[in-house]
Amino acid sequence: MRVLGINAIFHDPAAALTVDGAVVAAAEEERFSRRKHGKRPVPFSAWEPPEKAARWCLEEAGLEPGDLDAVAYSYDPDLVEPGIDGHDEQWERLRTLYARRAPNFLATALPGLDPGIVRYVPHHVAHAASAALAAPGPGDGDVLVLDGRGESHSHLAGTYRNGVLTPLCAQRLPHSLGLMYEELTEHLGFLRSSDEYKVMALASYGEPRFADELREHVRATGDGGFTAARVDWGALAKARRPGGEWTRDHADLAASAQVRLEEVLLELAAWLHGRTGSRRLTLAGGVALNCVANSRLAATGPYDDVWVQPAAGDAGTALGAALHVARDGGDPLTAMPGADLGRHFDDREIARWLDTAGIPHERPDDLAAAVADALARNEIVAWFQGRSEFGPRALGRRSLLAHPGHAGNVERLNDVKGREQFRPIAPMVALDHAAEIFDGPLPSPYMLFVHEVRPHWRERIPAVVHVDGTARIQTVAAADEPLLARLLEEFRRRTGLPVVVNTSLNTAGRPMVDDPRDALECFGSAPVDLLAIGPYVVRRREVHAR
Repeated sequence: MRVLGINAIFHDPAAALTVDGAVVAAAEEERFSRRKHGKRPVPFSAWEPPEKAARWCLEEAGLEPGDLDAVAYSYDPDLVEPGIDGHDEQWERLRTLYARRAPNFLATALPGLDPGIVRYVPHHVAHAASAALAAPGPGDGDVLVLDGRGESHSHLAGTYRNGVLTPLCAQRLPHSLGLMYEELTEHLGFLRSSDEYKVMALASYGEPRFADELREHVRATGDGGFTAARVDWGALAKARRPGGEWTRDHADLAASAQVRLEEVLLELAAWLHGRTGSRRLTLAGGVALNCVANSRLAATGPYDDVWVQPAAGDAGTALGAALHVARDGGDPLTAMPGADLGRHFDDREIARWLDTAGIPHERPDDLAAAVADALARNEIVAWFQGRSEFGPRALGRRSLLAHPGHAGNVERLNDVKGREQFRPIAPMVALDHAAEIFDGPLPSPYMLFVHEVRPHWRERIPAVVHVDGTARIQTVAAADEPLLARLLEEFRRRTGLPVVVNTSLNTAGRPMVDDPRDALECFGSAPVDLLAIGPYVVRRREVHAR
């Protein structure tokens, strides 16, 4: 079967394509439209399909819309319960209407598409499939989905056997751990449904002194579900205005919410494991992007193996919906090959972009060595290689790289990107050296867990050590990422450090760079010393010398 998956209903619109059970392509609309998160998560935006991402997925496979066997839409309007507490009825009717009209919206966006082949997949089932059906290794195991909301629920706990999901519990709205965290995000002056990761970073600066108050509002119920009553955040700490200074109260509030989220997650996982006895747990939903909570679950939870979908947020439901429909159609599924499912450009295309822009560039005999030289000189490198990443993490395809041995590179990179200074930057590390430097789940190729930095390494790589002594690492295996592995080895030869700073190639408020034009614009507007784009390098000093 040829199945196009679509996420469009809330935020992070995306498309994914499976052909005969294999994942061919997946991309978020923001990478094409250059609008962060694609659109805001408001009901009147629910009509917008990921038109550009969907067209690219088809082009990548050499298909036309009329060649598709099915379109899987990751939301089922028939599951919306009218009158559910917490819904604004007027807006909910509009969202549901747009979802019902989705086949026509898609047929307009993709001329030649038969609207009759559109199939609705429940939102949390799509999340679950994006994890359990895409995970490497045997497909059986448990799945836990936690996010802001789906049609009428905010959570799903279930188990997969032979590729078939058996739901065991689903928490009905308005109770939602994701919405609780979103509301705190807004209270702390950040953009909800966007900046929750900033709250997680800020939590490391605080103490959970409000945890007892939150335990009165947010708790597991012992039957697989939970309650999350509305919290009066202002009674605990004064709201922070956007862009304002954060205080100790704000950090303590973030720390308290983080701890309570972790505690409830552990209880939910323990209940699920008690029902199934499974060794393996897969996670999806926006809450699964909380790498601190993931790490605590992996370290102290009941499962031997915890795997998190790298595009765990709503974008991943496009992939999950496609996999779910493909499995129902009898396709034998193959695991997700990696997060590098987006656009790619060959050497000639990149050369044309550089020539058209009139940018001086060179093609070094050894790209990894040339970049390692620059990093060893403490230069900042924009790295643009191969297929772009699907999901929110830069994983060595569209990255900013720097030397981890200089503590000042935290402030330097946050200035380059226009970010808050409390936010950490992350390391990529050669898998063969990871265990000697970091303590935590290995391998960790998707930056979805935090690891303790071993004490004798903290002074050697201070730029990637967060205030709490942890780092959100990406491990690099030579078999999977030969160019990145060579870069890390060349850098190790020059510095003795098998670690390089890796953060996303973008500036604040902008999506990650995706095509060569984006890369050149970012390089031109930010104080980056070297751009490694395909086999070519562009040096800032040579551009300015002209």
